[in-house]
Amino acid sequence: MNPPYLIPSEPARSEIIIKRSRFVTTVSLAQTVDQARAAIAASRSAHPKANHHVYGFRVGFAKTVTEGMSDDGEPSGTAGRPTLAVLRGSGVGDIVLVTMRFFGGIKLGTGGLVRAYTESAQEALSRLKTEFKVERRVVGIEMPYSFYNTAKLLISAHDGSIEDEVFEAQVLVIAKFAAPDLELFSAEMMERSAGQVRPLSLD
Repeated sequence: MNPPYLIPSEPARSEIIIKRSRFVTTVSLAQTVDQARAAIAASRSAHPKANHHVYGFRVGFAKTVTEGMSDDGEPSGTAGRPTLAVLRGSGVGDIVLVTMRFFGGIKLGTGGLVRAYTESAQEALSRLKTEFKVERRVVGIEMPYSFYNTAKLLISAHDGSIEDEVFEAQVLVIAKFAAPDLELFSAEMMERSAGQVRPLSLD
């Protein structure tokens, strides 16, 4: 399980002009590779007149990251690689960044392209708002009816959310918690129920 890490909280956009070429960059949340590819496809669909749709993405974080990039017709290594390098240095996971280039008639050269795509990615990231992604755990809590109201109060007190409830001979509550909150909740639940009610992991 990854520790909490930064992810985009809302999309961001930037635009810069270098030697008459327009570089329009969008950056957004991508929690799966399919979501990243959908964002890239949406960019192509929304801006069909762009000469290039250069992208980089990082799904996950740290040891569980999946990365992708493309120069999309720019000289090899001048666009996708510097874009991905900026993402790697940002400390943000679950992210996809697409830079659309509208050619202005002046060639930038290999070094110029690397600088342009690096600057474009950096400018978009400077406008990006982020939040921490915290791994959440799902547990099942079986209890007598007499403990139900207490359990609901404890779930709320530890920032948990109730996903489902089943009322039969006993009550079964399915709840979701951030991992650190679950540890504290479990300890207090055991204490308040004298060890009779124990959350069981459903992950």
